[in-house]
Amino acid sequence: MKVKFITAFGLAAIISVIYLFIAGTGDNRVVEEKDEETIKEMVAAYSTGSVDDETASITPTELIITDSDDQDVTYDLLGDDFFVSIAPYVDETHPCTYHNLTGCQGEMVEKEFDVYIENSEGDVMIDEALTSLTNGFIDLWLPRDDTYYITIEHDGKKVNSEFSTFEDDATCITTMQLL
Repeated sequence: MKVKFITAFGLAAIISVIYLFIAGTGDNRVVEEKDEETIKEMVAAYSTGSVDDETASITPTELIITDSDDQDVTYDLLGDDFFVSIAPYVDETHPCTYHNLTGCQGEMVEKEFDVYIENSEGDVMIDEALTSLTNGFIDLWLPRDDTYYITIEHDGKKVNSEFSTFEDDATCITTMQLL
């Protein structure tokens, strides 16, 4: 049993070193700065399919754009807001942690949901009808470093859940099943 642990640990270490070497070369990665509003506009453009020749993903700290030549341009998310995209579902979902703005597809496309969100202090952040995008997701920007309680309702079905916006949290939430 100990040999399997060492082998698995050793393999993970080797993979980490290879990743760091590749990421550290910087040959295909450029870091650029943009203000928070411009980044939000860029995210919206990718989420709505307004950009065709590039792909984009978003982590808690970076927006990563990859062009057709596999050149990455990374924008640091330095603002006070955290991006999270939620795909409510009834029957089908997919596992995801960091949202691929141009690739993730949710089940419920262009559907209207009643969304209620409050923060850990009980302050209401959102209480309105929101329509999912053509990718089936609802994109939100919420203050960082908090826990949120959410209720989503659609067509007589409902889900109550919670999520948070800390540095290691997911930007893609695909676990909210409407029952």
